[in-house]
Amino acid sequence: MSSAEKDYNDMTPEEREAHDKAAREKEEAEQAQLPYKWRQTLQDVDVTIPVPKGTRGRDLQVEIKKKYIKVALKGQPPLIEGELCKEIKVDDSTWTLDNQQEVSVHLEKSNQMTWWENVVTSAPKIDTKKIQPENSKLDELDGETRAMVEKMMFDQRQKAMGLPDSDTLKKQEIFSKFKQQHPEMDFSNVKFE
Repeated sequence: MSSAEKDYNDMTPEEREAHDKAAREKEEAEQAQLPYKWRQTLQDVDVTIPVPKGTRGRDLQVEIKKKYIKVALKGQPPLIEGELCKEIKVDDSTWTLDNQQEVSVHLEKSNQMTWWENVVTSAPKIDTKKIQPENSKLDELDGETRAMVEKMMFDQRQKAMGLPDSDTLKKQEIFSKFKQQHPEMDFSNVKFE
């Protein structure tokens, strides 16, 4: 544990709030200095880069590779260029020129279970532990994902109440049926962990 983490853990709630607020303001100021805006979900990163009004596609130089991005106006320094924070799926990533004044780049993450700290590694980092993901509604999820999330929620509620989780309940049910089918056996020493 670093000394900064230890200090943070020793802070009062008021000190933590002030520390978090200062860190948030510093992060927002750093992000505001970037020549682009970006947002992310676990699946993708969207980057919006303003360009002079009237810009046409032929005026742009755009490169999107597995771990690299470059967007520039031809003959000028890049608006964004560098090694990407993490790898992307190049075939699922795209760019468009909107209203001849904004380049929108959609990057599909290769690892869709991690938050990015920045778009390019040379840019200031954000604190990914403070990200508040948008809540998705259960009915928007596909059947398999929804079932998994509902099971996790059930198990969490059971654990909070000190009750067995769904897997233990299932084992107990199977064991109960087995006991009924085999009354001649002694099950007095059986324990569920």
